[in-house]
Amino acid sequence: MGKDQLQIADKRPVAWAPQPGPQHQLVTCPLPEIFYGGARGGGKTDGVLGKYAIKALRYGKGFNAIFFRHELPMLDDAIERSKEIYSKLGAEYIEYKKTWTFPGGGRLRFRSLERVQDAEKYQGQNISDACVEEAGNYPDPSPIDRLNGVLRSVYGVPTQLILTGNPGGAGNIWINQRYVVPHKAGMRVLTRKLPNGELHKYIFIPSKIQNNRKLLENDPGYINRLYLVGSEQLVEAWLDGNFDVFEGQSFTWNYDRHVIKPQSIPPGVPMFMTFDWGFGAPFSIGWWWVDSDGRGYRFHEWYGAQESNSKWVGLRLTDDDIAMEILRIEREDLRLTGRTIQRYAGPDCFNKKPDYQGGGQGDSTFTTFLKYGVHLRPGDANRKLKIRQMHQRLKIPTDGSLPMLVVYDHCKHFIRTVPALQFDSTSPEDIDTKMEDHIYDEACHFCMCRPMAAIPQSTPYRDDLNIPSVPVYHHIFGEDQPTPKEQYINLDQ
Repeated sequence: MGKDQLQIADKRPVAWAPQPGPQHQLVTCPLPEIFYGGARGGGKTDGVLGKYAIKALRYGKGFNAIFFRHELPMLDDAIERSKEIYSKLGAEYIEYKKTWTFPGGGRLRFRSLERVQDAEKYQGQNISDACVEEAGNYPDPSPIDRLNGVLRSVYGVPTQLILTGNPGGAGNIWINQRYVVPHKAGMRVLTRKLPNGELHKYIFIPSKIQNNRKLLENDPGYINRLYLVGSEQLVEAWLDGNFDVFEGQSFTWNYDRHVIKPQSIPPGVPMFMTFDWGFGAPFSIGWWWVDSDGRGYRFHEWYGAQESNSKWVGLRLTDDDIAMEILRIEREDLRLTGRTIQRYAGPDCFNKKPDYQGGGQGDSTFTTFLKYGVHLRPGDANRKLKIRQMHQRLKIPTDGSLPMLVVYDHCKHFIRTVPALQFDSTSPEDIDTKMEDHIYDEACHFCMCRPMAAIPQSTPYRDDLNIPSVPVYHHIFGEDQPTPKEQYINLDQ
């Protein structure tokens, strides 16, 4: 009898045992933080409940766990499943407390976790284990992260935080970036460096429906029904556990096709810098080069932001500071001295800014940058046109070639934010501007200054054709370029 099986008595059958694969890996994993997720029906809830029963019987009263969901009614099925397992072990359930007490004194409680304040209710308790089921319901990880402050054990029980989840939902962005992107195949120990120099270790254990043999045996039609749930993106997310796709996603994205290893920039290729201004909100700068097929390579970026309370806020740098740092990056980091770089920025960079007296007396970003030899050209901000150009650029070719926009793998913030953008629910031809769209707006300046209409994918770009590098806006789109509506800049943008 394996040590990870729950045996009721010597001559009675096993009450619960992990299925081979991800469930067994979950039960045996000793790391302090686990994300156990992927496709629908992967046996996540069962795996956590089984692991907790094993720990309760192993550590006795030292085991003190809480099983969380965003709202308490969401726990109904988990509670019913726990009754099927734990009642066979002699554990006692108190309904009004939503609490199990195991032989030996171990406890498991079912609770809701909506806000940071909910996590703080457990300060001072010896919580050895916590599980947050369906972590994708949380738009930011703050309530979950706060649980690290309540995990402790005076009995020497190895503390552990387990998250489960599927692709999609409000938390898809941070879950994907934290657990999946560092190693998409999972099953590799990941680390985060702490301020004291120590390393926090954690892991992503992927689980798919094919790993849940019991479900497929009892309900062989489950996979077929997943094909009927809705959009192609939703089916791929739920069936394959792909965190790069989700319902409502604005752009086609495949990390393996859109992200490449850095390569040297060929001599003589067109080069661009694009800029989205921000002060209280982040600013974004991207550097690009273009190959003979018209394909754009984002080879470097500077995201003017810092993380504060799980949100990205602006650095509040002056235009002088930004201009000087741009020149330093190009001279020292990128070694682009002598290379011609065309630079594009949004209409707000050409408006006057408030000075310390208020109003619009200050120089524009354009004027300030020009003092340092950084010449900006006005980019096109037409929202309907630029989303179409971005769609064209990110479209994945069926012939196996690269998309027309690819990103070096160290451009982490583009990779983090652009694939996560969703359509505006009230304007299906635009993205949701309440999301983190600063890099998107910046990158669209590149798309609009090299529109696919001017350089079709099927026609290789030739330098000897003497085509202007920046086609006139009217010639491409048949309309005049829009003028900025606001005369002055809001420094909280």
